Amino acid sequence: MKHAASVSHEDATIEEFKQNPQEAAAYLNAVLEDGDQEEIMLALRRVASAYGGVPKLAKQTSLNAKTLYRTLSARGNPEMKSLTAILKAMGMRLAVEPIDAVDA
Repeated sequence: MKHAASVSHEDATIEEFKQNPQEAAAYLNAVLEDGDQEEIMLALRRVASAYGGVPKLAKQTSLNAKTLYRTLSARGNPEMKSLTAILKAMGMRLAVEPIDAVDA
């Protein structure tokens, strides 16, 4: 009897982001709203994986792959220029919206 190969939660999440860019954007927005720096970098790494990983993003952003790996590490602190280039390569952009009085 054959069993279906199991897929890790991480792999399933990355596959969902590949199939549904709106879900990837919603995920990043949720982490940006509530997460700390490490969580934000982890979220960016997950979404980057869905968009071809660091090597592909490095080519699309004209950033050095080694630098991009370091930028997306848990302790990464990307410059605005790098962050906007990464997001643009994934078909996204950084946006600002007012905080509702209820959320403040």
